[in-house]
Amino acid sequence: MLPPDAALRQELHNELHARPTGRIRLPALVLQVAVLNEGISRERELEHLRRLSSQGELHLDQLAGTFLRLRLSGGTLKWERHTEFTSYTLVQSLPQAAPDGNLAGGVIVDPLWLKNIPGRTIAAVELVMLVGEVEPPAKPLQQAQEWFGGQPVVASMLGRNGHSCAVTDFRLRPDGFERIVVVAPPTTSETRAGRIAARLLELEAYRMMALLGWPVAKALREMLNAAEQSLAAITQEMQASSRSDQELLDELKALAAQIEHAMARYGYRFAASAAYQRIVASRLAELREAPISGTQTIGEFLQRRFAPAMATVEYTAGRLNALSQRIERAGALLRTRVDIALEQQSQQLLAKLTRGQELQFQLQRTVEGLSIAAISYYVVGLLYYMAKAAKAGGLSVQPELLTGLAIPGVVGGIWWLTRKIHHRLIAEHSGGNSGASRVAEVTRLTPPNQGPQG
Repeated sequence: MLPPDAALRQELHNELHARPTGRIRLPALVLQVAVLNEGISRERELEHLRRLSSQGELHLDQLAGTFLRLRLSGGTLKWERHTEFTSYTLVQSLPQAAPDGNLAGGVIVDPLWLKNIPGRTIAAVELVMLVGEVEPPAKPLQQAQEWFGGQPVVASMLGRNGHSCAVTDFRLRPDGFERIVVVAPPTTSETRAGRIAARLLELEAYRMMALLGWPVAKALREMLNAAEQSLAAITQEMQASSRSDQELLDELKALAAQIEHAMARYGYRFAASAAYQRIVASRLAELREAPISGTQTIGEFLQRRFAPAMATVEYTAGRLNALSQRIERAGALLRTRVDIALEQQSQQLLAKLTRGQELQFQLQRTVEGLSIAAISYYVVGLLYYMAKAAKAGGLSVQPELLTGLAIPGVVGGIWWLTRKIHHRLIAEHSGGNSGASRVAEVTRLTPPNQGPQG
């Protein structure tokens, strides 16, 4: 009926159902423990899940995904593995206990099992879901406040029509859990109760994960201040030219290495905090809060406390990136200065080489002149002895006169021959490259209307 599926079609399609929302029958208690899973393998988490009664037959392939729901006697346990944390969510009926008391005694799993969950706790929420009237809004608020022992709370009506009320104080209790109380009418469906619980629990887990970037941002403050001051000092010394470019370049390289190390080490943390912050904002929007007179909404409280911390993280990440770019620009400017200085040195060296070649050319012209004179002297001497020999042989010649008359011709002929040889050498080397001979370079420096003088 259809062409073959793409390689990832099934996986991408089923991602919509990767973490289905549970069904919760009210009244209920929902416990969620979120732990950082760095260094914690799925095998170790599987071993811990097997310690639950009736779960000894669990297999590793059941934890190959990111979600698993286990049925227990009296409730369910949901295991979810995320990139940086793993959450364990227990759903059971609400145990009998005083509203402001400890509910741990009525949990259907061994408290030691909760304590020994592998990982480090980042969030733990005790969500109490009650049945009650939501009109007027003060009524569910009063019912929920009984679970907080008179502590100040924040509260919101949830949903466009105010279908439920959520109340919390965002405080850690002696048992390590935060407490959230939801009051919903008897007509609330199990799926709606599940969605309310999922949004509130995810809101708290992702809020804590987003805040992991805040201590990092605070710790980097002094380092960034020092780095910015160092960069300002380097650029000022570049402008004043009070130190050598090589020293400034070495300092700039060390500063760049420090900043790049910080970006490599903490860049992921800042990016992850920004992603978690977006999820928190999304979950708050899904709650569709409405205020209750006399109290802050959950969203207002978070924005007043959570937003400044996230602004600090965002500002530090931007500051780190901006400092890296400024160092890169300063380095480019300094390298340009070094390149210009090297070019000037090269030009000075080339000028010295050119001057040396000119002196060598002048010396060569002098040597060639002396060579022509010397050769001419010996040739004229030979002619003189030849003339004397001819006179001794009976010819009527005057050696001195003949020799004197031959001198111009001899000198001119030797000069012409030297010139001919000079041009032939130039012709042989004129097709060369940058490795051309010294003769070609000397000829290039020779004026076109002159040649070596004899």
